[in-house]
Amino acid sequence: MGKTTTVVNLGATLAAYEQRTVIVDLDPQSNCTSGLGVEGVDETLGTSYGLIINGSDPNAMVRPTGFPHLSIIPATPNLAGAEVELVGMVGREFRVRDGLRQIEGFRFLLMDCPPALGQLTINALTAADGLLIPIQCEYFALEGVRELMKTIEQVRRFLNPGLEIDGVVLTMFDERTNLARQVADEVRGVFGDLVFETVIPRNVRLAEAPSFGRPIHAYDLRSRGAQAYLHLGREYLSRMEALHG
Repeated sequence: MGKTTTVVNLGATLAAYEQRTVIVDLDPQSNCTSGLGVEGVDETLGTSYGLIINGSDPNAMVRPTGFPHLSIIPATPNLAGAEVELVGMVGREFRVRDGLRQIEGFRFLLMDCPPALGQLTINALTAADGLLIPIQCEYFALEGVRELMKTIEQVRRFLNPGLEIDGVVLTMFDERTNLARQVADEVRGVFGDLVFETVIPRNVRLAEAPSFGRPIHAYDLRSRGAQAYLHLGREYLSRMEALHG
């Protein structure tokens, strides 16, 4: 649904607007890590696995990405083991929250979650102030969102009463199809003003950029995908300013 693409490119856009931003890769596929050109990650230097399982200092794990104002706490496939290890841990839902409380020096902290609603995603929801929901403009788009909303209500009730939905991002929008427009209308009918005006188009350059280890604005600034994320970044900053000052 454009989850990792949005984390990488919104993070890079916020950094381009000189907002110090760190991305925390909580997906064992580690696509944020590779998509920002961070290669040969050494577990001994610290990854999100160490943050969750060992309680390691996140400030020692933050690594530059090569793009000004943008850093990352990387992941490796070893993070997949954390799902199993967390099950037997006391306070397992709070491991990411407690770890990230120590982090210093950043305006925005973006977490990329796995595609499943497992322990890693619950940890991210428990740690977060706000949630961005990317929704692909295709059939069945809202099916997964309904399950997510149930999970959000449970997290609010038992783990993180302050969790807010910061916004809904329509992704992979193909203006040539009636279906995409119908899905967009349906999403706006469900979420109202929470839906960002900026719509992320289906764009070949967006799909290519991760294989070069670059966010879209550093890969092809003139592309429709890059321009869309620049607009989304401005809209997001305006929304955060209005909500939080």
